[in-house]
Amino acid sequence: MVGKNGTYTKVNIDMFLKSAIEDRAMHSIFVTFYIYQLKKRCGKPGNSAELFERVSESIKVKRYTEALDDLNAAIEADPNLSEAYLFRASVLRQLCRYEQSERSYKKVLELKPGHSTAEKELSQLLQAKSALETAQSLYDLGNFTKSLEYIDKVVLVFSPACTKAKLLKVSLLIGDKDYEGAIAESGFILKEDENNLDALLLRGRAYYYLADHDVATRHFQKGLRLDPEHGELKKAYFGLKNLLKKSKSAEDNAGKGKLRVAVEEFKTALAVDPDHLAHNVHLHLGLCKVLVRLGRGKDALNSCSDALKIDEELTEALVQRGEAKLLTEDWEGAVEDIKSAAQKSPQDRNIREALMRAEKALKMSKRKDYYKILGISKTASAAEIKRAYKKLALQWHPDKNVGNREEAEAKFREIAAAYEILSDEDKRVRFDQGEDLEDTGGMGSGGGGFNPFGGGGQQYTFTFDGGFPGGGGGGFGGGFPGGYEFHF
Repeated sequence: MVGKNGTYTKVNIDMFLKSAIEDRAMHSIFVTFYIYQLKKRCGKPGNSAELFERVSESIKVKRYTEALDDLNAAIEADPNLSEAYLFRASVLRQLCRYEQSERSYKKVLELKPGHSTAEKELSQLLQAKSALETAQSLYDLGNFTKSLEYIDKVVLVFSPACTKAKLLKVSLLIGDKDYEGAIAESGFILKEDENNLDALLLRGRAYYYLADHDVATRHFQKGLRLDPEHGELKKAYFGLKNLLKKSKSAEDNAGKGKLRVAVEEFKTALAVDPDHLAHNVHLHLGLCKVLVRLGRGKDALNSCSDALKIDEELTEALVQRGEAKLLTEDWEGAVEDIKSAAQKSPQDRNIREALMRAEKALKMSKRKDYYKILGISKTASAAEIKRAYKKLALQWHPDKNVGNREEAEAKFREIAAAYEILSDEDKRVRFDQGEDLEDTGGMGSGGGGFNPFGGGGQQYTFTFDGGFPGGGGGGFGGGFPGGYEFHF
């Protein structure tokens, strides 16, 4: 039972279950006994005895309304027929019509005080009623697993024909994300009553959350044909239509290259139902792919991670997250993601090519970035390269950095090496393609790398073609027309 502040007192479910099993085992015996007693009391065949036989048959095929009509007729014919009251009370209990059932049991005890069967079944009725109330309260609190225990182990044991409990069970299964179970349980309800609107709604929702939208739509439409003004069915049906419309628009605009529009539409579609994971995983992936195409690596990384939280085996999301990591210069992370995708789909040529690009980018990231050393872009012209080099060479010339000559020599050497590569068109192309020219001895003559200071204490002469315009200070004189030589 639910108490104050949302807490509940534990009910002994095992005790209920044991009692329920005994009740089921005895039920058929009681039915036979009731009919025997009625035949004895009513005497002639063709009146009450035959009526009660019809009741028994109706219950077997779950025609409870017919059974109750016949029982009511029997009671009307003989208001003191305690067996009829007991039979009616049992049927009403199974249907979880607890108030009416309780009145019938009390009538039996009024006619036959101390009637053991009536006392036992009345106790079971009260347990089932309490368990159903507790299950509903637990459902409202979001404790789906515990609520389901009360429904399965108590309510549906003592009240196996209780539609209210069966519908609550379907809702609990949906809340617990057991959509296949919800489809099966709601199917049982619809088999008995194909026009049950609540069952149609819940079954449609289960299919919806499995992203089986066509089947979900058919359930919602059938319910609305039966009741066009049913609020929950209308909300579910038009909500699904809205989601599919926004999702399609986002995908269409992405396909047309309207990437910024597509980004906003993917976000709008994701906001329609954040709990619809089976559908949203594809929206997150679609958004990630568009953001990668826009070069928005950080945002793309978040979107693909959202997709992988829903489905960690989604290979395409791994690849796209790898592409996003390349944009954010997380070279090792990119290789890790795309390699993981390649292991899942070893025959996919596109993934293998993406992995090769990522591995190449990782290797290139470990090389010296000569563009960065000279402070220029990768599209810099030959004139821009030369200007940047001259500026930095003057700035870091050892003769101008007497106080930190060792650092200046290292920096100047690096600047000179960058210039040698980027000023030579062939070497620059090879560098841009990812070739490691340091490893292949591609800088300077003799394969030993470029060293503007020579070795063994020898003098080194370095000439700038065209001279340095202007200048002064530091022992360089007042300008360098026609070519200037540094002597070390």
